[in-house]
Amino acid sequence: HRHQSSTMFTAALRRTAVPAVRAVAGASTRQTALRSMATGPASGGEISDDLLEKLGSLSTQALVDGLWVMGWPSAQIDNARPLASGMKCVGRAVTLNFVPARPDIAADKPPGGNSPEYEAFELCGPNEVLVMSSVGPHESVGGDIKFLRLKQRNIGGLVTDGSVRDTDEIIDYGFPCFSHTTTARQGPAAMQPWECNGVISVSGTVVRPGDAIVGDQDGVVVVPAKVAEMVYSIAHGREEIEEIVKEELTKNPGPPGKFYPFMSGKIKVDSPLGQLLASKGITPENSNQFEGSANW
Repeated sequence: HRHQSSTMFTAALRRTAVPAVRAVAGASTRQTALRSMATGPASGGEISDDLLEKLGSLSTQALVDGLWVMGWPSAQIDNARPLASGMKCVGRAVTLNFVPARPDIAADKPPGGNSPEYEAFELCGPNEVLVMSSVGPHESVGGDIKFLRLKQRNIGGLVTDGSVRDTDEIIDYGFPCFSHTTTARQGPAAMQPWECNGVISVSGTVVRPGDAIVGDQDGVVVVPAKVAEMVYSIAHGREEIEEIVKEELTKNPGPPGKFYPFMSGKIKVDSPLGQLLASKGITPENSNQFEGSANW
């Protein structure tokens, strides 16, 4: 009887345990499925018009230096050069991602005016820069007919690591354009616009919608919205110091080495550079460029 009772108890335990295990396994599977579909916000923050204007007043190299001393990764889009001399752009990023062409991609992409690229166009204005991630440096992201709409929108600029067509017409449109190069190729044969305002990689540099995009003759820099205020503070302070150094070397010609090394947040008060800055009223009390005064 004891053996029979034990067997019945074990069988009952199995019947109870199996559904419980299945329930736990099912919950775990559902949680895994939810985690695999999770994603963070596309935008990293907001940049005011005032801050955008101030960022645009700085050189791209000063902005790169500001991000560098903060320990952020490379912010320059290496494969984006101005289409014509003198072009400069500043604006919040509106992003567009292209994917390699495939029949089902072409079939599933919203057609005509509902295409992601035209959605992106309509989000652009004077304070926006359209950033287009190409599948290759020599593939065309568009030409004169498509980009006529960007002229009509009075866009702040266009940036891509791909190429553009109809160069003369685009230059005549008057908006700043930065691309890897120009081409006669047709883009749709190689790629399709797939997503508007997602996080994209442009030549290995991350761009989030709303990031500040600044372009000049040296290239294009992405300033993450989350740290834009601090980047401006560092870069602006650095540019002020560089002007003082150039002014001093113009008045008293000589090798610039005595004012180096010059790294924001590392200037020593008793160094030749520190003493020069003190004579101009710049000290650790009012600048974050000195050793011990860095606030990032």
